[in-house]
Amino acid sequence: MGKTAVSIGANTFQFFTRNPRGSRAKAIDEKDVAAFLEYADQNDISQILAHAPYTLNACSKDERTREFALETMEDDLKRMEYVPGNCYNFHPGSHVGQGAKEGIRQIAATLNQILKPGQHTTVLLETMAGKGTEVGRSFEELREILDLVELQQLMGVCLDTCHVYDAGYDIVNDLDGVLEQFDRVIGLDRLKAIHMNDSKNPFASHKDRHEKIGEGSIGMGTFERIINHPQLQGIPIYLETPNELDGYAREIQMLRECMEK
Repeated sequence: MGKTAVSIGANTFQFFTRNPRGSRAKAIDEKDVAAFLEYADQNDISQILAHAPYTLNACSKDERTREFALETMEDDLKRMEYVPGNCYNFHPGSHVGQGAKEGIRQIAATLNQILKPGQHTTVLLETMAGKGTEVGRSFEELREILDLVELQQLMGVCLDTCHVYDAGYDIVNDLDGVLEQFDRVIGLDRLKAIHMNDSKNPFASHKDRHEKIGEGSIGMGTFERIINHPQLQGIPIYLETPNELDGYAREIQMLRECMEK
């Protein structure tokens, strides 16, 4: 993955720890780990971001589904210790009728079981669009989860531009206001990663359908402001747009040109 990232002009990348819609993961090959760490150092690859499978639901109504999420995430974090100092992102989950408060309690309970003192990976809650019974549709819900986590120094947030826009945070017309609200509720010091995606749907639609950069309802002007915003400098950015490699290369080049203006 490191070589693929470099080939398209990237200096970081996101990866799935296992099949994004399954549960199996390959055994760790320590020789591969050593080769990657050497390559990353030689090519200035910065913080990488692991993403938990989409199928996990730490606040499911079904106890076995919650246990599966816990077991999978716990195993993922053990694997991440082979590449210390990076981040692990997950979707908080859907409470499926239990209510947001119960969902928040269950998510925090899972985190309190899997986070360990001395861990070298920061776990990120992803901002969500609010479709169905998703937890994490507001900054306040994410803050409620964080407040219940015991090892808070191991926690952070990943802000997804499509998700927050679809959730009703107007980053197009009031980016400064949204960042001020994030800082007031969560704290910008907890913002560890950005998923940069345009949206196929209009503002506050709660739909969560990603679009290519500049081709959706968010628009190129907003991404240029995000890239150059003084409060967001140094935060790694990851693309999750509907593209193949050549499309990602074009988007990376386009965004780099925005930085040079």
